[in-house]
Amino acid sequence: MTTRKQSIADQLVAAARDLSLTMTELRFGPPVSFVYNPLDYAWAPHEQYLRRYGNSRKRVVFLGMNPGPFGMAQNGVPFGDGGMARGWLAIDAPIGRPGREHPKRPIAGFDLARGEVSGQRLWGAVADHFGAPARFFEKHFVANYCPLCFLEQSGRNRTPDRLASDERAALYAVCDRHLRRVVDALRPEWVIGIGRFAEQRARAALDGVEVEIAGVLHPSPASPAANRGWADTVRRQLAALGLCS
Repeated sequence: MTTRKQSIADQLVAAARDLSLTMTELRFGPPVSFVYNPLDYAWAPHEQYLRRYGNSRKRVVFLGMNPGPFGMAQNGVPFGDGGMARGWLAIDAPIGRPGREHPKRPIAGFDLARGEVSGQRLWGAVADHFGAPARFFEKHFVANYCPLCFLEQSGRNRTPDRLASDERAALYAVCDRHLRRVVDALRPEWVIGIGRFAEQRARAALDGVEVEIAGVLHPSPASPAANRGWADTVRRQLAALGLCS
């Protein structure tokens, strides 16, 4: 008896489901008060993204850190500014709500009035360069290292690198395993960390894997460098690696 080989998209979907389930076993203490897992309540648009754009081998996988409260946490799409996710990427599927929701950070899905600057910059630059999503995703893919969004009691976002050391260790072990599954499915030549954290985690998780690893500037508005022509800076960084085409 033979088993049908999973498609690349099926492999990504299975890996994401396993990642989401494993996240439910992790616990986080103060100052983290709320944890959003968009692979749970926003699974439908996330799966749509994986199946539509993760259906072939890629040359480059771009890796972000984790969902922002106004981006992927809202709609399950990496760097998911609502306008770009539903408009340019054409992702649109039902979105639920987290079990515990911070009153200052409600989930409005694609209808969130506030834009997500990092997503606007990233997908905006991709759209300007490639025109249509199909041209970009023919050889490229965008993923996040960690699927969770962490909020403090005040509503402030807390990034994974600022978790307690034991919480980081448990989280990183799961996320490292998932990243290896993504790379195994997509078989990229390059993994490019969007920001220093993502680059460092890629180097740690993929140690011994035959893939080139580098990093580019993160588009966060909290970065003064990113506010001085982020797209041009990243274009130069990618050109230096021979990847700007």
